[in-house]
Amino acid sequence: RKGQTKGDQGFTRLVQTKLTAARYRELENLVSKTKGETISSLVRKILENKPVRIYTHDESLDIMMEELAANRAEILKIGVNINQMAKLFNTYPQVRAKVFYAQKGYDRLLQLESNINMLLQKVEELSIKWLSG
Repeated sequence: RKGQTKGDQGFTRLVQTKLTAARYRELENLVSKTKGETISSLVRKILENKPVRIYTHDESLDIMMEELAANRAEILKIGVNINQMAKLFNTYPQVRAKVFYAQKGYDRLLQLESNINMLLQKVEELSIKWLSG
């Protein structure tokens, strides 16, 4: 069974205690922030001075992560377009065609620059939030 150990390392002694309602709620709150822990396993880790991993989810970051993902997708699309225009630029020997595709590529590059600036601004906001603690 999950959590059961065998042999000499098994749990062979039962320890019981009583807690106040407030202290029990604290343990329940900690357990809710861990993955796969029970109150018993949490208390064992605390008694053995083992680290307890607490996982948090900041819902305010959900929107920002969606924006970053959308921005990444847009940057990839622009990169593909620039590659296509570079291919066309190199395909046509006429100067007018080269000028046309060079201008198109430059316009897309400017758009890419604004997307990258937006991305850097979001990363700066995230770093301020994460590193402020």
